[in-house]
Amino acid sequence: MTIFIRTALAACLAGLTACAMPQQSSEPPAPPPAAADTEIMAWDDLFAQAKPETDIRIPYGEGDLQFSELWLPAGDGPHPTVLMIHGGCWQTDIAERDIMNWIAGDLRGRGIAVWNIEYRGVDREGGGYPGTYEDVLAASDSLMANWERYDLDVENIVAIGHSAGGHLALWLAARQSAFTGQPLTNRHRLPIGTVISQGGLPDLEAGIRREGHPCGTEAPRLMMGDRPDLTSPQRMPAAMARQILVNAERDRIAPPAYAESYRNANLARDATDIELVVIPGEGHVELVSPGTASWERQVDLIEIALGIRDAG
Repeated sequence: MTIFIRTALAACLAGLTACAMPQQSSEPPAPPPAAADTEIMAWDDLFAQAKPETDIRIPYGEGDLQFSELWLPAGDGPHPTVLMIHGGCWQTDIAERDIMNWIAGDLRGRGIAVWNIEYRGVDREGGGYPGTYEDVLAASDSLMANWERYDLDVENIVAIGHSAGGHLALWLAARQSAFTGQPLTNRHRLPIGTVISQGGLPDLEAGIRREGHPCGTEAPRLMMGDRPDLTSPQRMPAAMARQILVNAERDRIAPPAYAESYRNANLARDATDIELVVIPGEGHVELVSPGTASWERQVDLIEIALGIRDAG
C-alpha cells in the first residue's frame, strides 16, 4: 500500500478527527482548529509535491512489511547514515515508510544515506507488542549486516522518527543500553550517536489515557502490552545517545508539552544530554516537509550530529 490520500485518513493525521482504531471512550474529540491554524500545512500540501523514489529495497524478514529502503547518494562512500522510522499512529493503514520519501530524498541529495524502515503496525498480524519492536530491531540489524555492501558509515548513526516513529526511534536508542539476552535487544550493537524525535509520542502510558487524541487509545495500548518498562521511553532507562526533541509550536498530534514531559522524566533519572527544539508557527506536517523551517532546522541538527559541519 502507498501512503494514504483519502480525506478521512488525512484528517486523522492532521489532528482533526480520531484515527481508525476502535476507541474505548465516548469522550468527544478535540475541538476544530482555530482560524489561525488553517495556515499550517495539511498532508495534501505535501502529497501534491513530486515524490522522490528509491529502487533499493532490503528485506529483513519474509513478511510483506519486513523490509527497509535505502536512499544511497551518488558518488563514493563511506556515506554518513541516517536510520529513519515513519509514523502514522502505529497503524499501517494510516501511513507506511513512503510518507518519509520527501525528506529521505532531500537528505540523499545532500550526500547522506537514509535507511528508511518499514514495520508491521498494530493493525497487521503480529504487529504491536512485541512484533513491531522485533521488526525495528531486525531492520537495524539488517543495516549493520549490509553497511559494507553499500559503503555506509555506521560509526555514528543518527536515528530519526516522526510522530509514532519518534517513539520508536527513542525506544531503539534506549534499547542500545540493554545487555544481549534481555528481551527486545539487537543481535548487533547499533552505534546511534544522536536520536531525533520529530513530534514524537514517547509516553505510551499517557497515550492510553488521552481520550479524543487523533491516534486513539487502542494503538498505544497494543504497543505497550504489559511491559511499559520495555516499550515506553518515558519509563525506560535513558538512552546513552544524545536526544533531540523537535516539536512544532502548533502541532495538534504532538504538542511541545509532550516533549517537555519526556525530557523532565529523563532529567529526573539523571539523563543530561536532551535538547528540546520548538519551531514557532508550524505544525505536524512541516516536520517531514522539505523547505519548511522545521525541516531546515532538522537538517542543521543532522549534519552537525554526523560531523558534516560544525555547530554555530
